[in-house]
Amino acid sequence: MTNEMERRIDNLAKVLLGIMLAGTLLTRNAHAQTQPADSGASTDSYQTLYLTALTNEHDANQIQTDLRNMLPHAKLYYVPSQSALSIRGTAEDISLARKIVSDLDRTRKIYRLTYTITETDSGKRLSQQRFSLIVASGSKTDFKQGSKVPLVTGSYNTAAPGAENTQVQYQDVGFEIEASLEGYVDGVRLSSKIAESNVAEEKSGIGPQDPIFRQTTLTGTSSLVQGKPLVLGSLDIPGSTRHQEVEVISELVR
Repeated sequence: MTNEMERRIDNLAKVLLGIMLAGTLLTRNAHAQTQPADSGASTDSYQTLYLTALTNEHDANQIQTDLRNMLPHAKLYYVPSQSALSIRGTAEDISLARKIVSDLDRTRKIYRLTYTITETDSGKRLSQQRFSLIVASGSKTDFKQGSKVPLVTGSYNTAAPGAENTQVQYQDVGFEIEASLEGYVDGVRLSSKIAESNVAEEKSGIGPQDPIFRQTTLTGTSSLVQGKPLVLGSLDIPGSTRHQEVEVISELVR
């Protein structure tokens, strides 16, 4: 009886030992299978990309939009005070972001636009005015020269007997040029608006203080070749034999 009990205990011990060994092998095998996946998992990196040429916030936002579209899984943030883009993503994302910023962060070309307005009478030159503007590629420059003319728009009585206040607005009169351009290989694409206004000698007839304003406006888009003048437009001045011609020439400054 004792031998039989010992034999059963010995067999039970062998079974338990086998179960323990099998469990240990399964645990090691599971760990070995998951280890390569963990070691090969990608980790995000962080980098700050500084803009050295384009410091305008609008331009920086365009670059940021480009990066968001090209790198949809990366996180991007623009810091205006530092002219910098913070990016968090994979090594491939950051490498591509650096290349994109390098391609887009370029110094804008600067141009000098010279507008010449010539007035003639029966073929004889009466006057000639020149206006020079400095315009960066992709931006706009606005030039104004003139004066403000008071225009009575109404009147009202106050509480004081016989007292009347007059409402006055001021109308800009003179010469104005708005110019914006985009540079390409051997020239520029110019969009300009030229407006000239003055006060006519005759009155409106509505009231003694109501003047008549005359205005001429020229708006258009043209392609310019560096150093070659281009006539934007010409007109005959109504009620006279005078004629005006508007010409522009562009020069690359840097």
